[in-house]
Amino acid sequence: MGQVLHGSAKTTEAVRRAIQHSQESLRGLAKRYGINRKTVAKWKRRASVADLSTGPKEPRSTVLSIEDEADIVASRRYTLLPLFRAVRTELQDIISAHIWKPTTFPE
Repeated sequence: MGQVLHGSAKTTEAVRRAIQHSQESLRGLAKRYGINRKTVAKWKRRASVADLSTGPKEPRSTVLSIEDEADIVASRRYTLLPLFRAVRTELQDIISAHIWKPTTFPE
């Protein structure tokens, strides 16, 4: 059957291509490949056999504001500091002293 693209995928590109080119009914194809009729219908109407991304379209921080993240990225590019140093120098006012203490970072 080929390689499954990710853990949630029920079909491979070869199966998707076969579904798209088949004249068999949705029910028949679903039974043949052991998948739901809705899955068969989805692949029948798609133009491509490529799986769509399930992640966010634009990855972003769930903790920092866009401005804070941009400041940190700019600072890291300018100073070429490792992440732990950039976090220590840029986020001291954001991160609680109970979670991070500047003295716990290696020098």
